[in-house]
Amino acid sequence: MKPPNDDAVPTAQGRSNMTPGSRPILVVEDDTLDAEMIEEALLEVGAERPVERVEDGAEAVDFLFRRNRYAGRSDDLPILVLLDIKMPRMDGFEVLRVIRESDSTRQVPVVILTSSSEDQDIAECRTLGANAYVVKPSDARGFADTVRTVGEFWTKLNELPAHDY
Repeated sequence: MKPPNDDAVPTAQGRSNMTPGSRPILVVEDDTLDAEMIEEALLEVGAERPVERVEDGAEAVDFLFRRNRYAGRSDDLPILVLLDIKMPRMDGFEVLRVIRESDSTRQVPVVILTSSSEDQDIAECRTLGANAYVVKPSDARGFADTVRTVGEFWTKLNELPAHDY
């Protein structure tokens, strides 16, 4: 799938009414329980950002490029995408490919958060430009701790450019 025409995708560049913390974290996760645990862990770490959740890769692309049911959403790009790779309709590899091929989304940080520890999956995600690859622990406590660590790093410790991407 090719990225939409970049000219048709509004960005937050040049907006003067952006408030700190307003850009969302996008969670792309088809498992409802995992998604709820991710959202809860992000709240616990005080990410202070809205968390948007979509259930598959096709919906993620619609969200990012403001298409279909997301056509009227704010044009703020996510500060972070937490992306599963094993999903229906469009897998995480294809979503990552679309994100990195588009000028408007190329700089959005993408962290793969998946149950797969396969070397081939890790290598492909790195080749496609993932910022990090994190394997979901199988136990609930470990999973929550991992998400809190990822959330804290990307929302509190990591420095992003002063301008919007």
